[in-house]
Amino acid sequence: GEGPTPCSLSLLRDEALAIAALEELPAELFPPLFSSALAGMHSQAVKAMVQAWPFPCLPLGALMKEHKPHLEIFQAAIDGLDVLLAQEVRPRRWKLQVLDLRRNAQQDFCTVWSGTRAGVAWLKQTSAPMEVLIDLCLKEGTPDASLSYLLKKVKQRRGSLRLCCQKLRVFSMPMQKIRKILKLVQLDSVQDLEVNCTWKLATLGRFAPHLGQMVNLRRLLLSHIHMTPHAAPGMEERCVSQLTSRFPSLQHLQELYLDSISFLEGRLDQVLRCLKNPLETLSITNCLISEADLMHLSQCPSVSQLKDLSLSGVNLTSISSKPLWVLIEKASATLQDLDLDECGIMDSQFSALLPALSHCSQLTTFSFCGNPISMAVLESLLRHTVGLSKLSHVLYPAPLESYEDVHGTVHLGRLAHLHARLKQVLQELGLPSMVWFSGNPCPHCGDRTFYSPEPILCPCYMAA
Repeated sequence: GEGPTPCSLSLLRDEALAIAALEELPAELFPPLFSSALAGMHSQAVKAMVQAWPFPCLPLGALMKEHKPHLEIFQAAIDGLDVLLAQEVRPRRWKLQVLDLRRNAQQDFCTVWSGTRAGVAWLKQTSAPMEVLIDLCLKEGTPDASLSYLLKKVKQRRGSLRLCCQKLRVFSMPMQKIRKILKLVQLDSVQDLEVNCTWKLATLGRFAPHLGQMVNLRRLLLSHIHMTPHAAPGMEERCVSQLTSRFPSLQHLQELYLDSISFLEGRLDQVLRCLKNPLETLSITNCLISEADLMHLSQCPSVSQLKDLSLSGVNLTSISSKPLWVLIEKASATLQDLDLDECGIMDSQFSALLPALSHCSQLTTFSFCGNPISMAVLESLLRHTVGLSKLSHVLYPAPLESYEDVHGTVHLGRLAHLHARLKQVLQELGLPSMVWFSGNPCPHCGDRTFYSPEPILCPCYMAA
């Protein structure tokens, strides 16, 4: 093999010099110098600078995003941390307490460098454990080489290196692998959890103990959980209980999203009963629920301060409008965003909701596309919402009168005429600034066609 080139030798010499000079280097020169070391792939310099870092926080993830560095550079930074933690006596200048690996961590360097950033409690005592902040996405192929290296170090330095994760996404991945990784995470640091798997209910039951430890969780999304076909009697009940029994420990939960979940019907009160505090967001979408479920929902203490409510894709055709009316009325002082898309709500049901809607003084956005509503009821909605000063966006379905046939083909001329009529009513009521969009799936491809004030047509029609 050839020896090192003169160029690389001078670089190594410079790195050695740079490392020696770090003790004397003014703190404000660290960030630009660190960026240069990343850009130039100088792993020894990176390792040394992590050890001498003169600020409480090092936003490595955000800095690395700019330079797309190699595994070697990442490992060098983690090794620098490791060298620090291995020392019996901490260096005089050691300030570093948080290594932030989140790629989208805020880049407001003045506050980051001074360590006054919100969301991270600096621990002053010298023996405080070092924190690594990370957003985790568990899916096929996780962990990659970088994460594996980090997890190995966290395991070795248990107690002195804490892995904190504010955002956790779980996609399809074997449960034993998930559990193995989560064992190394401080679960009380998780604030935002998305479980977006096609899991069977039993699998969710096995995940539930981890959920119970996420006591600072603010946002929870569960999607595509389906029941095990031909499950033993009582098995389903047991799994649902395993999940809901963990909800009381989620004292800080503000946003709950339940999408495409097959076990909700007849059990919504069991889920909601276990919530101990008011929610800001409740989204139950593409689920089957019964009238009794909706009744329980409307009486649940947790929904009295909702800002966002979505029941999109929940079929309400055969359900009395009373529970929904009660629910909207109950949240009327706080509700800002209401989504009733594709609920199969008919004229009579919709008309019954109008008095409750007229009380929603904070409402800014209301969407109810994909419901069979007539022109007369749309006009009535306009007149009921005239007093809602904050309502700026309404997405409504093409009125029934604009259909040519039972197959749902929209007559564009008719729709344009009805649309003009609604605009005229808005003018008359003194609401010209309110934006009304009509959204209808294109019969050819299913894409939505929007009208405001002119039709924004699906490309399908353009080609025709």
